[in-house]
This record gives sequence, structure tokens and C-alpha cells, in this order.
Amino acid sequence: MLLSKLFMPTLKEAPSDAQISSSALMIRSSMIRKLASGLYSYLPLGTRVLKKVEQIVREEMNNIDSQECLMPLLLPKELLIPSGRWDIFKKELFRLKDRHDVEHALGPTHEEAFTDVIKNDTQSYKQFPISLYQIHTKFRDEIRPRFGVIRSREFIMKDAYSYHITDECLDKTYNDMGRAYSKIFSRMALDTVSVKADSGAMGGSGSEEFMVLSEVGEESIVFCSDCDYRANIEKAEVFKDDKPSIYTDNSCEKVHTPNIKTIDDLEVFFKTKANNFIKTLIYKTEKEDFIILLIRGDIEVNETKLSNYIGGLDIELANESEIKNITGARVGFAGPVGISENVRKIADYSIQSIEDAIVGANEDDCHIKHVNIERDIKNVEYADVRNAKEGDRCPSCKATLNIKYGLELGHIFKLGKKYTENFNVTVLDEANNPINPTMGCYGIGVNRAVAAVIEQHHDDKGIIFPISVAPYELIIVAVEKEGSKSFEVASSLYNEMNNNGIEVMLDDRDVRLGVKLNDCDLIGIPMRIVIGKKSIENNCVEFKLRTDSEVQNIEIDKIVEYLSDTKKKLFSELNTAILHTLK
Repeated sequence: MLLSKLFMPTLKEAPSDAQISSSALMIRSSMIRKLASGLYSYLPLGTRVLKKVEQIVREEMNNIDSQECLMPLLLPKELLIPSGRWDIFKKELFRLKDRHDVEHALGPTHEEAFTDVIKNDTQSYKQFPISLYQIHTKFRDEIRPRFGVIRSREFIMKDAYSYHITDECLDKTYNDMGRAYSKIFSRMALDTVSVKADSGAMGGSGSEEFMVLSEVGEESIVFCSDCDYRANIEKAEVFKDDKPSIYTDNSCEKVHTPNIKTIDDLEVFFKTKANNFIKTLIYKTEKEDFIILLIRGDIEVNETKLSNYIGGLDIELANESEIKNITGARVGFAGPVGISENVRKIADYSIQSIEDAIVGANEDDCHIKHVNIERDIKNVEYADVRNAKEGDRCPSCKATLNIKYGLELGHIFKLGKKYTENFNVTVLDEANNPINPTMGCYGIGVNRAVAAVIEQHHDDKGIIFPISVAPYELIIVAVEKEGSKSFEVASSLYNEMNNNGIEVMLDDRDVRLGVKLNDCDLIGIPMRIVIGKKSIENNCVEFKLRTDSEVQNIEIDKIVEYLSDTKKKLFSELNTAILHTLK
């Protein structure tokens, strides 16, 4: 590609709302332009990178015998009702009506569409297993789009769906997908970790996320310092704290605590630590009933775990009037002792470690001390509804848990029979009995992967693309104008590289050399050659890898072979990383 013909409007500065490195560099390098909140246009360089990422995904999906399809972006309401997701997605779903007043949605994901195909076009176990995928645009009305293409309202996703007669067959495909994902991300030079995850609105049992560690990541990854335990914060478990040998024998005592409502203030007032308090929170479910949630004072509630425990119902904290009606007190003074028996009480296991607890008294400006949880708190269900925190103990080996931030790139699910049962998908098994196939679902955020590559591979000058996803593999910079000897050599080498299968750009623009070199660094092309009058006089060209600081002088008659060998070496390094990842 001749840069004089390439639409590449690079910028010296990024817009003020480009909050993170990948967003700023994608805009400055002319990969993308913002159209509206959460909506981005891909320009030529960005499109080439996007297509390379898609091709890597496509090749690895094909390698495990998953077959590519393409489903409609527009989904009728009636298709999303059996799974319940017309209601589950609520405001995230872009909804519209056609000219006949029939309701539709722009697809946030496509379990229903693929399952409808399987329902109508399969009859026998002999047709299974079936694994299908697409690389397609998705839509979600994010409440707060941010970080450029990392969290946008329109995005490109690879979503795959597999259907099986047995759980064992599903397990095999699930594991094959996991290995394929590891290869996909290694081919992009992405350093990822896989973590246990919550299935969320997708449903199902087994679930695993593939993440890159990143300070701009929106997920907290909990991992063990000794063993290989890893999970996201929504799923992470901890080793339960030991129960005391005996709980307090002291009688409950009411204490006047005027306007002291927060755990921090209570620590000072009672001269004790937060882990001696029981927080009492009142939640309301989508069914308009209430839950009293008890948790130790130094721990935060995991609302995903709580929602899952009560059957996946949406929950929110009760408002002030609702809390007053249930407890008789203002917000901040709720407690489990003497509270209404008509309201369901769920306690995190953490409160069992408190020997002598302090709780709200259900009376304004009052708390109760010397609470014995076995004696004084009745009709409680115990469950794991807490967030793991730094320093907790690993559920597998009891070593210390640590927390880092991560950015989710891929997610694989064992969905089971949720969708096939809801859609009444039945086929005949070997005994000629009708059964519902079991199902898996597997997604990769393609736009996110592009941003993640840049987050992991950049410096203060610009992007440092791995060769596998770079828009071009080589850029030749002509120092002098057309008509000069050095320009002729640069043009000749450009043509030769094209003929030798190297994706090459020729910067033939009539601009200063400094501008050309700055653009080279900004757009991140892996290999660079500079050809000017001085280098021609010395019968050589200046060669530099984007990852290196040193420039090499290579003889002109050896440069073609040198570039071909260097390209092979760069790809070989990625292949070595893949083998290491799969061990």
C-alpha cells in the first residue's frame, strides 16, 4: 500500500475522552473514529487489524470442526420469550417495532437463533455433535459505554454453540474450545489467564473466562499464591473461617449509639474491629418480597451469588421507607435480633466466626452487643454470598488469595439443557427415545481483543503490533522524493516484497522524514526499512524492528532474504508461545 493513497489521518493528540492507552492510540493511529457514545467507525488500518483477528479466530474454530454460519441481526420478540431473555436483558436490549407493529430486538447474542435452527433441522442422535459459530455484530445498550471499543454499544463477537447427546460429549467440546481459545490468544501475543466464572444471564453450570491482566480491566481476578485456583470476583470462593470453640455467654445488651451508623464509626465507638460486627442489609427481589441479609462487618456482599442462591431473581437494596417498615428504625440500625420472622433471613458463613457479635437494634440510635448467633439469631439460611478479598484463604489449599484486575476477552459456558428444553428441541437417541440435547456456548470479543493487544503492546511512541495482527508487516520509508535514486530503490524493494508475500507499505508521501518516522512508531508496523541517499551510497538500507531501539545496516542485495527470514522468526516466536501455553 502506498501511503500517499492510504486514508490514514493520524493525530498528534488523542481526544480528551480517550481514557486509556488503547483507546487513545487507536484514535491517534487512525484505526477508529468515534461516531457517538459507544459507537465507532473502523478506518482502513483498523479494519485490517480487525480482519486479521477475525481470521485467527476463524482458523482455530475451523480446526476443531466448528462450522461458520451467519444469523440475522434482527431477532423477533417471540424468539426471545421461551428463554426468558426478552425480560432478563431489560434495558440492555435494543428494542424496535417493524411497520406491522411486531416487536423485535437487535441481537445481544444468538443462543435462540442457533437453537431454532437445530430444532427444525435435526431428528436423530446420528447428526450430533454439532458445533456452529459466527463472527457477527452484537448490540447492547450499555448504561455507561467507556474505554473505547472495550465497552461499546455495538461490537463484533465470535459466538459459537454446540449441541450434544451426552454430557461427556459436551465436556470434550468444552475442553476443545478452551484449548482453541488459548491458541487464539497466544497467536495474538496476548498473555491471558483462565478463571472460573459465573454464568450470568446465559445460564448453565460450568463457566470459564479468559482474561488479560490489565489495570483498566473491569473484572477482579482472585487467584491463589500457591496453587492454580483462579476465579473472577463473582464466582470466587474462600476457605471458611474457623468457628470459635464457644460463643459468648453474656446476655444481650442494648447500647445507645446516637447517629453512629457506619462500620468505621462503630469500630471507634465500641473500640473493636469490623470483623466483630454483623451488617444487616435489606434486599428487595423482582417479586416484591424482601430478604434480610447478614454478613460480617469487614466483608462485602456478592450480589451475584445472592441472586443465584435465590434462583436468579433480580435484587436491589430496599429504600428507606421499606427498611423503616420492616425494622422500625432508620437506615443503619437494622439487626437480626427480634426482627420479623415473616421475612426470609440469609446469612453469609462469615458471621459464624464471630464469638461475641454487635448488631443493629432495630431501634433508632441503638445497637446490641454480646450477640450469640446460635442463641439469638433464629431461622437463618447459611450460604456463600460474600466477595473474596485480598488476604483471604484459598478454598483449595488454604494459602493466601490475591486480587488483580482483568479484562475479559472470552467466555465459555456449559449451558446444559436450558435452551433445548425451553425451545422443545427433541431428537431420538439410540434407543429411539426422544431426548433434549445438551448445549454449550462460547464467545470471544473481537473488538476487545484488538484493544487488549494494544494495551499489552505499546510504548510512549505508539503501538507495537505483533506481526500476526499488524495491519502490515513491513513499512518502507523513502527519505527522498520521487525521481531520486533512493526512491527508485525503495519502490523496487516495495514491489519485490509484494511479490514475495510480505504485506508492505511504502511511505512515498512528500512530508518531512520526522513525520514519517513518528507515524511508523505510532501505527506500530513490526518491521521498518529507511532508504535514503546516504544508505544507497553505502549500498545498504536501515532496518529496525518496532520492538528494538537499535538500527541495523543491511546490504541491499541481502535485504529480501533478511526480511523473509525475520518474518518467519517473528511468527516462530508466536508459535513457541502457543506450545508453551498448551503444555
